[in-house]
Amino acid sequence: MQDIQDKAAAIRLVIFDVDGVLTDGSLYIGDDGQEYKAFNSKDGHGMVMLQHTGVEIAIITGRTSEVVRIRMASLGIERVYQGKKEKLPAYEELKKESGFEDSQIAYVGDDVVDLPVMTKVGLAIAVQDAHYLTKQHAHWVTPSGGGRGAAREVCELLMDAQGTLESSLQHYVD
Repeated sequence: MQDIQDKAAAIRLVIFDVDGVLTDGSLYIGDDGQEYKAFNSKDGHGMVMLQHTGVEIAIITGRTSEVVRIRMASLGIERVYQGKKEKLPAYEELKKESGFEDSQIAYVGDDVVDLPVMTKVGLAIAVQDAHYLTKQHAHWVTPSGGGRGAAREVCELLMDAQGTLESSLQHYVD
């Protein structure tokens, strides 16, 4: 676990996939073709707290959805790459724009399409209900599944490793 803490301490940018990571992977599509997704509010609050500590957050997702744009805007996440069936080019673009090195970037995924990025970053994370191959290539696997608190666990892991978790939580009880 110390190795994970050391990797987490170096992270300046964390990238989340959406379907299966920030959601449970279910896609709800209405008769009118409108797509709906359920996001976990605790995950969202963890992402807000993490950003307050200075760690940046980005999204790379294979699907394109207005609800993702709206949800990420509500969380203050500006770097949102949607419709990226091939995630590695988006990762390389994001890395170039941000100026961060691979060792300063974490990626959270759930399926084999995430592996090209996961094998590059300093801290590769899979959610508990990820595909077995994705979990095999992860440095850390969250205790919870996608859309069920996994993103919050990632945020708190990073804050704990960087010494900001206690003060972030203490803010609410003072």
